Amino acid sequence: MAGHDHETHDGHAGHGQHGHSHAPKDFGTAFAVGIGLNLAYVIAEAGFGVATGSMALLADAGHNLSDVLGLAVAWAGLRLATRAPSARFTYGLKRSGILAALANAVFLFVACGAIAVEAFRRLGDPQPVPGVTVMVVAGMGILVNGFTAWLFSGGSGSGKDGDVNIRGAYLHMLADAGISAAVVVAGLIVLKTGAYWVDPALSLIVVAVILRGTWGLMRESVALALDAVPPGIDPEAVTAFLGERPGVAAVHHLHIWPMGTTDTAMTAHLVMPGGHPGDAVLAGLAHDVEHKFRIGHATFQVEIGAVDCRQAACV
Repeated sequence: MAGHDHETHDGHAGHGQHGHSHAPKDFGTAFAVGIGLNLAYVIAEAGFGVATGSMALLADAGHNLSDVLGLAVAWAGLRLATRAPSARFTYGLKRSGILAALANAVFLFVACGAIAVEAFRRLGDPQPVPGVTVMVVAGMGILVNGFTAWLFSGGSGSGKDGDVNIRGAYLHMLADAGISAAVVVAGLIVLKTGAYWVDPALSLIVVAVILRGTWGLMRESVALALDAVPPGIDPEAVTAFLGERPGVAAVHHLHIWPMGTTDTAMTAHLVMPGGHPGDAVLAGLAHDVEHKFRIGHATFQVEIGAVDCRQAACV
């Protein structure tokens, strides 16, 4: 056998079969509402910060402005991912969602850095904080950010059950709700005790919590951008499944990569010494791979001849 024989028994080139794509769920309304609410909150929080001279509120307003930018980037990525394929971009712009998730993670890291710097500065020089005003405004932030996070909760699952771009938006909003809650607690403690250092100390704790979740988002986004096998898919299980199909003697050149935040593609060479199994068999195999592993675009190359285990993964 030629180790990479690309001819089937009828002399045609290797055969490809494609499953159906999984279009990302439309979160357009969630993005529109979330951006509108958060932009209005940024304006209000900045206004109260200027009126009261509260650096905490002004700093949080700046952080929330990064949220608006993050939501806008995530929404743009989602919209671009729905673009139809073209002659140049044959898969469309599905990877835009991955880039948007990566950008969202960067926004979160930058925001955390800004908060941490301000918190350390305030630890060394605690400033008087108008406790009641801070609590009221931060309480508004809990409602706004919590509601926005809820809008994205339906697509925030990790691994194969979620969209990494939507999860980025969800984590961003959830983190902000946590920050607002911490500010409320800090305002209450300051109001009761006058211990102004509590405000920056709680901010650092919140930053640590945000960084933990953001690191996972960043790591997954980078992996997807580098064509890593998407979370929730085991390449060895896919190889074993294909190798157990009737007539398949070996499987090699298996590649699995993300087309976007919800679509996955795969190519594999199937060594079938008995000859080409027919279009219906390969179509059924593509269907099985899609429903078992959620790989919507499967392409199979059939090779005939004897099996050479030195060049193919014998199964």
